[in-house]
Order: sequence, then C-alpha cells, then structure tokens
Amino acid sequence: MRQLSAPLASAATTRLLSRWLLLGEWRAHPVRALVAILAIAIGVSLGFAIHLINAAAFNEFSTAVKSLSGQADVQVSGREALFDEAIYPWLAQRDGVAVASPVLELQAGVAGKKDGGPLHILALDVFRAGFISPDLIGAPAEGQPFDTLADDALFLSPAALRWLNVAEGGQVALQSGTSTVSLRVAGSLQRARAGQRIAVMDIGAAQWRFNKLGKLSRIDLKLRQGVNRDAFQAALSSALEAQYPGRYQVGQPNDENQNSRNNNLSRAYRVNLTVLALVALFTGAFLVFSTQALSVIRRRGQFALLRVLGMERGQLLRQVLLEGASLGIVGAALGIAGGYAMAAVALRFFGGDLGAGYFAGVQPQVQFTPVAAFVYFALGLGVALLGCAAPALEAARAAPAIALKSGSEEVVTTRLAKTWPALACLLLAGALTLLPPVFELPLFGYLSIALLLIGAIALMPQLAAVVFRFLQRTWLRTGVSSHAPVRSLTLARLANASGQAGIALGGVLSSFSLMVAMAIMVSSFRVSVDDWLLQILPADLYARTAASGGTAGLNPREQAAITALPGVARVDFQRLRSLSLAPDRPNVVLLARPINLQDPGKSLVLVGDTLPVPGGAKAVWLSEAAADLYSVRPGQQLDLPLAGGLHQFFVAGIWRDYARSSGAIQMPLDDYRALTGDLDVSDAALWLEKDATGEQLQQRLKALPFGASLEVSNPSAIRALSLQIFDRSFAVTYLLEAIAIVIGLFGVAATFSAQTLARAREFGMLRHVGVTRGQILAILALEGGALTALGIATGFVLGLLISFVLVFIVNPQSFHWTMQLHLPWPLIATVAGALLTAAALTALIAGRQALSAGPIRAVREDW
Repeated sequence: MRQLSAPLASAATTRLLSRWLLLGEWRAHPVRALVAILAIAIGVSLGFAIHLINAAAFNEFSTAVKSLSGQADVQVSGREALFDEAIYPWLAQRDGVAVASPVLELQAGVAGKKDGGPLHILALDVFRAGFISPDLIGAPAEGQPFDTLADDALFLSPAALRWLNVAEGGQVALQSGTSTVSLRVAGSLQRARAGQRIAVMDIGAAQWRFNKLGKLSRIDLKLRQGVNRDAFQAALSSALEAQYPGRYQVGQPNDENQNSRNNNLSRAYRVNLTVLALVALFTGAFLVFSTQALSVIRRRGQFALLRVLGMERGQLLRQVLLEGASLGIVGAALGIAGGYAMAAVALRFFGGDLGAGYFAGVQPQVQFTPVAAFVYFALGLGVALLGCAAPALEAARAAPAIALKSGSEEVVTTRLAKTWPALACLLLAGALTLLPPVFELPLFGYLSIALLLIGAIALMPQLAAVVFRFLQRTWLRTGVSSHAPVRSLTLARLANASGQAGIALGGVLSSFSLMVAMAIMVSSFRVSVDDWLLQILPADLYARTAASGGTAGLNPREQAAITALPGVARVDFQRLRSLSLAPDRPNVVLLARPINLQDPGKSLVLVGDTLPVPGGAKAVWLSEAAADLYSVRPGQQLDLPLAGGLHQFFVAGIWRDYARSSGAIQMPLDDYRALTGDLDVSDAALWLEKDATGEQLQQRLKALPFGASLEVSNPSAIRALSLQIFDRSFAVTYLLEAIAIVIGLFGVAATFSAQTLARAREFGMLRHVGVTRGQILAILALEGGALTALGIATGFVLGLLISFVLVFIVNPQSFHWTMQLHLPWPLIATVAGALLTAAALTALIAGRQALSAGPIRAVREDW
C-alpha cells in the first residue's frame, strides 16, 4: 500500500510546492504582479471591446441595409445615383419576373436641422412593394387607408420620429432645391429596425415633390417560382450590358458585392483601431518579461537549491511558465469581462461608429461571441507565456552549483541578451516595409512594427553596455571623478550590470516608443488636414443650402442672382455627384468645378505633376484613394458613367483629398454640363471685391428670396468645424494613446521597484563598506534617471522609425492617402518628463524600503 500511495504523495507534494512558490511570489511582490495583470487586462479588454462594438455595428448596419431590400431576388441599379424609369416596363415584362417594384431613394435635407445628416427616404409603389417589401409599407391612421397614396403623406420609422421630434399628424419640412416641401406624418413604420432613421412615401409623389420626375434609384425583382436566381442574374446582366453599356448593375440583396461594399466602407478604420487597441497588450508582454526575468534573477539561488533537493529541469521550467501563465489567465479573464462591459456601455451611450461616422443611423446591441472571446483570451495568455518563455528556459538551464553562488545574476541577463536575433528582427522589419498590402491591409507594415520593437528591446543590454561603459571611461578621465563617489558608483553599476539595465529599459522603450509613434502619426495627419484645408479653401466665403442631402441645390436662376450681388468679384460653383465604378466598392464622388486647365495646380492640391491634356480629350483628376483603389495612373484612360452612358476621360493627374476615403474625381464644370445637361450646383465659393466685407456679403446673400435656405461660412469656420470632426473621429485613438502612456508609467514604476528591492544584499554590502543611506538613495535616483533617459532617447528614435512606417506605409495602404510628417514636441517632452520623474521617484521609494531592513539582515544570505 505504501508503494502504491508514493506516486500520489509525490504528485500531491509537487502541486503543494508549486502552489506555495506561486502564491509566495505574488505575496512578496503583489504590485509587480498586479501591474502585469493590469497591462494584459487592459490590452485584452480594449481589443475585445472594439471587436464587439465594430461587429455589432457592422452586423446591424448590414442587416438594416438588407431590410430595405425585403424579399427581392434580384436588384437592378444604375451606376449613377438615378436612372431613367423607361427601363422599368422592359424589366417588368421579362420572362421569369413575377413582380417588379420601382424604388426611388433620396437623402433629403431637413429644413432647420443641422445635426444628424439628411433623412433617408424610400419612395415606393405600394401595390408592388407589398409583394416584395411589405415591412416598408406604412401603417396609416384609422379611417385613412389611402394615405399610402397621398401626395403629402410621409411614414416615419420610430427612430426618425424621435430624431425629428414629431408625432403622427405633424408636419416635416424637407429641402427641395432652395425651397421646402412640407409633408404630413401619416403614420409610422413599426417594423423598421431599432435606430433606423428612414421614411417612406408614394413614388409618384416623391418624384413630383422633389423634382425627380422619370427617375429611379433601383428596381427590385421577385422571380417566378422555379427560376434560378443566379442564371437569371447572369442573363439579365449580359442583356443590359449589350443594350445599355456601362449603365446598369445587376445583383442580389446581401450578395458578395453588397457585403464587400459595406465591408470596404469601414474595414481599414476597424482594423487599424483594433491594432491600436492591442498596443496595450503588446506592452503587457514586455512587462511580463521584465517581471519574470527579474523574478528569476532574484530567486536564482532558491531555484538552484530546489534543483539540488531533487526538482527536475522540466518541473522548474513548468513552474516558471505556470507563474507567467497565471498572470495571463487572470489578466485575460478580467479583460474579457471588462471588454464586454466597455462595449455595452459604449454602444448604449455613444453608438457603434466610435466617432468616425461610418455607422450612423443604427442602434446596435452588444452580442457576446464565444469564438472572439476565446481568441482574445488566448492572445492574453499567449502574450504572458511569450513574455516568460526566455526567463523560464534560463531558470531550467542554470547549473545549480553556479547559481548558488552570490553575484551570478548578470550571467542570466547575458544569456537572455543575444545580438544576432535582434539584428535579424531589425533587418526583417526593414525588408517587410517594401512589401505590398495583403487584401488591401498593411499586414506587413504591422509585422514590421512588431519586429522593430522586438529587435530594439533585444538590443538594449548591448546598447546600455556600450553607452554606460563609454560614459564611465569618460568620467574616470575627469578630475572630478575622485571627489564624486556617488556618480562613480552609479556609472560603475550601470556599466557592469548592463543586462539588468536592459531588462529595466524594456518597459520604458516599448511604452514610450509606441506613444511617440502614435502621437507623431495623429499629429502628422491633423497638421496635413489643416494644411490641406488652407489650400482647398481659397475663397472669402462659401455658400450652400443649409440642409444637407441630395435634394438640395442651386438652380441657374439662383446662381445668376448670387453672381449679380454687389461686392462679389468672382463666384465658382461646384456640383457633386455619386458614381459607381465597381459593384464591390463604395461609390466615388464626382466633383465638377472650374479648373484652370493651363495651370491645374492653382485649382487642385496636386500630388506630383499634372500631364498635358491631348487634343480633343476631356481631362479628369483622381484623388489618391481613387487612383489606388482602381489602379489608375496619370496618362491612362478612365470610363465614367454619365448621362446614361460611358464616357472616356484622360487622367491628367492625382490630387490630395482627406475627405473621401472611397475616392473622388474632379473634372471641369463646363465639361460636366456639356455632357449631362445638368445646370444645378451644390455650393458656391465667393471672392469679395476690394471694398466689400464678408459681413456685408453675408447680409446680401441672406436677403435674397432664397437666402433663408442658404448656409454661409468663412474658411476659418469651416476649418474649425473640420478639425473638430477630425478630433471627434480620433477621440478613441487619443484615448488609446493615453492608456499606453499610463501603462508605460506603471511599467516603469513596477520594473524599477522590483530591481531596487532585489538589490537589498548589494545595498547592505555598500552600507558595510561605509556608503551612507543618503548616498545609496542618490545612487538609485541617478540610476533611475540615467536608465530612463537612455530609454527615452532610444524610444524616441525607435518611435520615429515606427512613425515612418505608420505615416508612409500603413496609412497609404489603409486609407490610400499620403501626409507630411510632423512631430508634436510639447507632448513628447511632457511624457518624457513624466517618465523621468516616475523612474526617479520609484527608485527612491523602493530604495527606502530596501534599506529599511538594516545592513546586517540584508547580507545574512552571504554568511
């Protein structure tokens, strides 16, 4: 019986010992463990929360889009926003079609309401829509069954009713040109999705009221039973392309193209936000590494004793890995719970677009996804295991006889720090920046940043040795060195214990370099946007209809009235249109405006040179995003769908546009009018005569018969509003940057505190040879300041390199635009000062605690 129970007793003893070692380490250094757990928890929670928010918003947005299509099998839409309804009878009578439902979609500006954007109106034929999209048919009031056909009736979703603050029976004033159309709220759309702001009215009434006679946005087709949708779609697409080249697109609701359009609209933003959220988790990996490495160094003698008493290498390796894994498990579990709570709060109070405006008009609900939770939990655990892998291997490989000797701690760090892997990481990081994006995402750019961090941190022990040995030799040559023992001891310690210094610098370097890189990236973008606004707003005043949306605009008579105003020296009008160049991408924006063909640089913010336009050709200029997304370069030809057909244009150059990530195209206004016959415009830029003032001209504009519908702004107001929108879009980025700084400060404090407490025996020996308590504290303060200063200097260089990757690789590959580099010196200096102060204060506080035991007790282990 004793022989049978011995293995069980041995296993129980091993578990008891493992638990005792783990809990004893946590009790001895709770702050250090809590900081590592906190870093992992914050990283996991931020990543998981942003994933849940983005997933909920994107899914709700896609579902809302799908709900507008009802039960349609096939949809026919135009490559322009609107097309001629003459195609409708041809489609309705086509073999295999059971019902054809015409739809006119309008983005109507709400008179007197500047926030929230336009109202999305769906104009339907109620008799045909009932077979395809019955959920979009309004419920009229009792006794008013014909309101669905009334020319003044509008049915609003519950979200639209709340947004407009109107009840059934009330009136809603919508913009049509510079005039208003007053419509009666005849009922509600009870089956609309939560948060979906839509309105429905009769298609004939909408065409008449909003001056869209004979125009449609799409035609929904329901096929007869037994007709193959895919085959019908392919045949219809071929027939339409043969009869109307480049004019129509045929698809299915929620098909691959539509999903791709929805996904491409915000994918780069969502991916970049997730990567930024994981910065905290990446920093946590280095905190776990420093925590475990310093713990292994401090307990080197204890581990050696356990080996002498019979513990095998594998047991010791598993023990150290268990300690790291416990940090990861606790941190990841807290992160998952915190991430879910953060996502629920963010969706409840701030919506799903996180300030960027991609998912406006939806009200998503957070849904816990076990697969994503497992992935982020595994990330947290994996980061912790990676952080403790090298210290665990070192602890297992150490020879007990050597490890039992005092003063062998530097051997550990020497083995942990090897030069060739670090150099290999840095070289590979540089090579990866030359590779193209994968699925239009800068995956190699992200990997390059990670390798830069790993390589630089791995080089820190060697760099610290070179720097501090050079400083020590220089110091010893001076005459002051013999009279300044504190500084001499400080430099001697730093020069001869560079491995431990490198471990301490890992947390400083990772947090500070990432903070510097993020700050430079955001600052560069903001400054570039500001400079761009200065270039694209050369006029003295800008006027447009106050209510935004596709139904607003200025007709030729109104344009002439503005041009004839006293005090106006010059007016440039602009027309905006939406065009589809590919079925799987969001629409591009066409801007038709006066362009100086002799010197386009006076009218456009050009990137590179513009090409001379060949005789007889019509020129266009593509934004960086349009040129990149559609692989078009200057000198090539581009077909654009205008006026019901394809027209060929010569691409004369590329211009910078930070407003439209899906792409934009500019062409001369005269060419646009000659092709389309569309004489309306969207807005006007006005230059003043010498004696006129902006205030006078604003009053004259407001005095026009249609002046009440105009919104007049000066360039400074537009710049301020644009930068306010920019800051709101980057609010989450600013928050993530602040979190990285806080984690860095905690990491610095934990690392220096752990190192200082681990040197209690060293301080005891110094006290024995006559070094005073005050001198030891001065040494610690100088060490903390010197190490942090080196970490800050190296972190700045590394952060600058990472910012180069972000600005010149990641951003162009993600958002398809370029920017200039700008360094926010005040912010960098402030954070650097905070890190220096935190390191010095932490060293002093931890030094007082390390010296509190007295010199005799501190060296008792060496007797």
